[in-house]
Amino acid sequence: MGLFKKDVIAEPAIKGAAGAARYPFSQNVIGNFVYYTQNLPRDAAMQVPTISRARDLICSMVACLTFKQYTLQWNGEELERIYIPPDTWFQQPDPNVTRNFILSWTTEDLIMQGRAFWIVTERLGNGFPSKFTWIPAGDVTTLDQSTGQWFGPSKQIYFQGVELNPNDVVQFLSPIQGLVYTGARAINTANRLQNAAERFASQTIPAGYLRQTGGEPMTSQELADMAASFAAAREEQTIAALNEFVEYVPNTANPDDLQLTDARTFQSLEMARLANIPPFLVGAPTGGGMNYQNSAESNKLLYLYGSKPYIECIEQTLSMNNVLPRGRYVELDVSTYLYENDLAGGDSDNAASPSSPATTIERERD
Repeated sequence: MGLFKKDVIAEPAIKGAAGAARYPFSQNVIGNFVYYTQNLPRDAAMQVPTISRARDLICSMVACLTFKQYTLQWNGEELERIYIPPDTWFQQPDPNVTRNFILSWTTEDLIMQGRAFWIVTERLGNGFPSKFTWIPAGDVTTLDQSTGQWFGPSKQIYFQGVELNPNDVVQFLSPIQGLVYTGARAINTANRLQNAAERFASQTIPAGYLRQTGGEPMTSQELADMAASFAAAREEQTIAALNEFVEYVPNTANPDDLQLTDARTFQSLEMARLANIPPFLVGAPTGGGMNYQNSAESNKLLYLYGSKPYIECIEQTLSMNNVLPRGRYVELDVSTYLYENDLAGGDSDNAASPSSPATTIERERD
């Protein structure tokens, strides 16, 4: 069958694709890490521990999944998935890095920027991609879309000022707007609270102070000397003696107030909302609502609320006709992850029971 016909490797797409003469400099920046930069909005978001934790949970889950390929067949009642052998790039889309790496950073771009980009670096004889490389979405500029709300695939793509051929770019468009756009003010507030707490943490707060209540006013030097001698005396004896003109006032400041504990706690809940992840997964307060302590339920909720939108975005993008032949579809194997985390009550070689959470999720995907 032509479906399993041996593929023939062609020249790299960036160098040999039709119309490449229009993009003569693209091959000089793709894979040349000198041109890759740190995205400041992303770095500001990652300074917030709640967002960093949410990002790590979601990305680590998506990155551990494996690719599967299937076709659809009507069995008289419904469309049935018929799994077929994977394509050559499924195990390692970019031969220079692991699948875990490219999926993790693709997912982060979807979370932070609302879109991600793979460059086709090599094609098969039938014209379909066989190798890819990831480029940071924060370094990509699209002249036809620049507001943070993406309306569709861009036709004017620039990476560090160098125009790319849109036909050689796989554009992942998240169903959720990028976190750095929707949460800019909340992230700024969280970082300001963190900075304020850091300043208070680096300052020495006196246990109390001495106040002159009578007599001739003392100079600033005399007050300083009195305070120093009072403090030195306390290192050797625990009982203090003051005259009628000096009063000791203890410091009643609450460390929680100085560290802005309540405000920072509330902001951690805001960050969990921003990251679209159940608060208890990132250690944020749940506000008295339901708090799932069961690890199986936690993993299920991480998938349903945190990771599923990005998993389906990656699946559906890689199933489009510019990546795979018509009629073939990509699936990220979530069932193995769920079984390994004991959601099915057994290992991945055993069939899940009809009532197990893993089986329920598989039914939802079908």
